Amino acid sequence: MKIYTKTGDKGETSLIGGTRVKKSHLRIEAYGTVDELNSFLGVVRDQEVNQNRQQLFSEIQDRLFTIGSTLATDPVKEGKVQTPDLHLSDIQLLEEQMDLLDEQLPPLRNFILPGGHQAVSFCHVARTVCRRAERLVIALQEESYVDDLVVQYLNRLSDFLFVLCRAMSFELGVKEITWKPRM
Repeated sequence: MKIYTKTGDKGETSLIGGTRVKKSHLRIEAYGTVDELNSFLGVVRDQEVNQNRQQLFSEIQDRLFTIGSTLATDPVKEGKVQTPDLHLSDIQLLEEQMDLLDEQLPPLRNFILPGGHQAVSFCHVARTVCRRAERLVIALQEESYVDDLVVQYLNRLSDFLFVLCRAMSFELGVKEITWKPRM
């Protein structure tokens, strides 16, 4: 099977269900950003400090593919094509993992600046891409149907990634960089 089809050479692509839309369509931007997030999560997953989190990252990356397929489906044809679905338990898994990580961390008393170690910086990039994906999905939801669980999952995932940044800093023995505003 060839990867190139030439069907997108005029700036359009097909949604699941066959509907053609411009590649600049908000739906394409939303699921493209989820794909970008998934790629950054691969970078975070591959950091040595996260070797014991491989199964968790596999779960999260699978859920992001689920979200991508949901967003790539024409909502008018949804139900006529089969795509995987998101469950409340997917969000609960992130909450449980945050609680476990948070137990080992000192209380948060300041805003944290991204950085301190390359692995932590990669995780902060993933967190901010997640926030962008969330904003795009919310914008899409204003004009077209998107399941509320998608927004909830992305919101919780960005929270999880923030806590993970803190946990990675702790595990690496890296001091968190706190924001000290000029006065």
